[in-house]
Amino acid sequence: MPILARMLPAPLTMEVRRGAIAQLGTLLADSRVATSGRVAVAVGVGQGDRIAEVIAPSLGEAKVLRVADGTVDAAVSLGADLRKGNYEAVVGVGGGRTIDATKYAASLAGIPIVAVATNLSHDGICSPVASLVHEGGKGSFGVPMPLAIMVDLEFVHDAPPPLVRSGIGDVLSNLSAIEDWQLGNTERGEPIDGLAISMSRTAAEAVLGRPDSIESDAFLTVLAEALILSGMSMVIAGSSRPASGGDHEILHAVDQLFPGTSNHGELAGIGAAFCYFLREDAHRLGQVTGCLRRHGLPVAPGDVGLTIDQFTAAVMLAPSTRPGRYTILEHLRLSEHEVRGRVEDYVRAVGR
Repeated sequence: MPILARMLPAPLTMEVRRGAIAQLGTLLADSRVATSGRVAVAVGVGQGDRIAEVIAPSLGEAKVLRVADGTVDAAVSLGADLRKGNYEAVVGVGGGRTIDATKYAASLAGIPIVAVATNLSHDGICSPVASLVHEGGKGSFGVPMPLAIMVDLEFVHDAPPPLVRSGIGDVLSNLSAIEDWQLGNTERGEPIDGLAISMSRTAAEAVLGRPDSIESDAFLTVLAEALILSGMSMVIAGSSRPASGGDHEILHAVDQLFPGTSNHGELAGIGAAFCYFLREDAHRLGQVTGCLRRHGLPVAPGDVGLTIDQFTAAVMLAPSTRPGRYTILEHLRLSEHEVRGRVEDYVRAVGR
């Protein structure tokens, strides 16, 4: 009998609303993620402690563990604590670094993770990838997708606005990543997954033209759902391809050369805009830069403190951050002199 459909991995449950976190204990019990009550709660800096207090009554004797930062060492240390405690599941509470470290730790301990996001800085909420800092820079590590996801809008509203806005840049970069994947298919015969592309594109388009902002619950709901959908597209594709192209190669290069320049989502937005400039796609470039500006996000290298020479160096290094990935950067194969000229033209074109 032929296979007429494929099974798609997805979280058991997803909650995006105000007051969602108070129902965490019920969610864990009803979905049978944790039936004995042996649950660890991993919290980072910021709102983690506050949320741990909110969810404590519904989780009984849950053990609260600290996540020092978003490094491999912190994740490995947390993984060791999870193994020692014989926990059924771990709840990662915090921003992108905390959730990424907890995802990696959960994979080391062989237990499921429930992601509780306190901001919407990037699509790591639901992705099968953990971005962690190590002694050689920053790397991406394959991990299982979270078993359940919660986004409580009350806590998102209290998060630093730049971190919330940066998720817009990350989800917009999907559009550029999709074009790179299709370019790889055309030029190199790389297989593409139409469903993963559809999910990734839908996520970006949902945010691209909205007139409201992060002050609105309606906008935050759409942004949260878009970031989750983006993460799921990577799960379906089996790689980060539908949400990571030349745009992310550039941001990873910036992270390597000039660590601490800006956050993931802001750099992804700049990278996507620059890649559209390289493609000479004025229409998409206008849409992406218009959306970035509407939400107060950086557009030009100078907006995040990078000089033309520094951004040129990042673009030159970018292809080496994802060996074997074919994007507009690998396709054009520009010399350093040519890249510098394109960066100068881009800065003039975007008006800064």
